[in-house]
This record gives sequence, structure tokens and C-alpha cells, in this order.
Amino acid sequence: MSIDIDTALVRRLIAAQFPQWADLPVKPSRTQGLDNATYRLGESMSVRLPRYPRWEGQVAREQRWLPWLAPQLPLPISVPLAQGAPGEGYPFPWSVYPWLDGEAVVPEELADLERTAKDLAGFLSALQGIDAAGGPPPEWSNAFRGVDPHDERDSAVVATRLRARIAALEGLVDTDEVTEVWETALAAPPWDGPPVWVHGDLAPSNALAVDGRLSAVIDFGTLAVGDPACDLISAWTILDAPSREVFRAELAVDDATWARGRIWGLSAVLPSPDDLAGDDPRRAAAARRRLDELVADHRERGNG
Repeated sequence: MSIDIDTALVRRLIAAQFPQWADLPVKPSRTQGLDNATYRLGESMSVRLPRYPRWEGQVAREQRWLPWLAPQLPLPISVPLAQGAPGEGYPFPWSVYPWLDGEAVVPEELADLERTAKDLAGFLSALQGIDAAGGPPPEWSNAFRGVDPHDERDSAVVATRLRARIAALEGLVDTDEVTEVWETALAAPPWDGPPVWVHGDLAPSNALAVDGRLSAVIDFGTLAVGDPACDLISAWTILDAPSREVFRAELAVDDATWARGRIWGLSAVLPSPDDLAGDDPRRAAAARRRLDELVADHRERGNG
């Protein structure tokens, strides 16, 4: 069940627990996530609060790991400034972060997608290269990001979830072809290296841009150590076909990981029936294009 969060609640939490900031204005962030509420605190900070019990563990994970990861990464990330406790009727821990300049990425507004591909690959390469010993495994509170596609836990790519989403599109897309993408990913060899750090949800809403160039990566709630294939979500949600080639080459992704990455990409770009059959033709065209590009990549490459 979702927790009701509003500006008055955030003001009360700040006043009670961080009185040094009590006089700063509080207002909702223009961009809100489904799992967490975000409020701007003054000009230089933000407050992030889980909406659901499932995501409570994200707070401790970000507080523990982001200060250690940040100095080793080539782009700024959201490093917590303080941790709040339950109170004022709000039941979960919460965090205060610095406000990072930039707007959520809109792929069509990026100045140079090939440059973006290199920046994304450089960020992920650095993240994957950091010692992952003791890092958080795929678990309930990070949505099981980093699991193998065969894992039966409730991830975005678990069979019970994807099968239903594909079936719902019968008559709107070629579901046999989409199913083939899924089955090819399942047939790919599993990740045989040590678990690596994964952001878990590197989609446009979790990347910031300034003047058309990638400037920061935010929202590490799904941070985990596991199979790097899940971070290939960015290839399908941010990049186009030519820049995707640059991204893959820069990151040196092997065929099996690319195939497994398609199933994570599918989980991110698979539209709902409303996306395709609603009354917004631009939304429908964009949703269909993203799915068509993923299917075309599968058709061209097969197992890799």
C-alpha cells in the first residue's frame, strides 16, 4: 500500500529532525518516480522518501554504498547528505541529497547520441570495475536486479511477469516474434564472471543532462551486484541503432550478455495495450519504434 506524502509532511520531518534546514522552502520535484517521492529542499538539496514498504531497504543501501562508489565514477551521482528516521506519521527511513543540476534525459533532445553512448559506456565500465566484494545481492528491495533471466524471483524479467505482458499485446504486435526475443535470451549462456555492480535501472528518468549532454546518474535504489546484462536497459531506452553500436563496442559486451540484455531491454520498452491503442498517436509511435528496434536487433544478430 502506498504511503501518502505531501509537502506539509516533508516540512514537518525536516523541522523535527534537521532544524538547521527548517526555514528552507520545500516543494515537489517536477519529476516524480513511482517508488519514491522527491522534494526540493532549498536551492541545493533534495529529499527522497519511499512510497512503499518494499523500497524501505533502498535507503540503507544508498547510504552505505553511494559515498564509496561516487569517487570512483566518471559522472556525478546522488550521494546522501543525511538520513532521516520514521516520524510525523511517516513509517520509513528517508534521505537528504544534494540537488544535481540537469533535467531528466529526453533522448530526442540529446546533442550527440554517439557521445552519449561513450559516456554511458564509460560510466558502466567504471561501475563494473569497482570491487564488488560484500555488495548487496539481488533481493526484494532492489527488485532482484542483476539476476539471471531464469531466476524465479519477482524481477522485471521473471517468466510469470513477461509472459502476461506479451500476451496482453496479442493482435497489436507480432507476439510470436517478441516471444522469440525472450526465448533467445533464456537460451543464452549465463553470466560466468564474478558479480559486478549494476545500477539496475539506467533509464532516461534516472539520467540527467545539461546542454544536451549526459551530466549525472541518479536513483540507485535498485543498486546490486550481479549480472551486468540488466544495465543494458540504457541501450534500448536512451540510444538509437547507430549509437547502440558505439555503446556495445565501447563496453565490449559479449554476445551472450547482449542477448540477455535484450530481455532486460524488453522489460523496459514492452508497451502496454494503452500505449499502442490509446488516443495519443505520438506515444503509440514512440512505443512501437522502441520495440521494433529491439526486435530488429534480435532478427539481425540472433544469439548475440
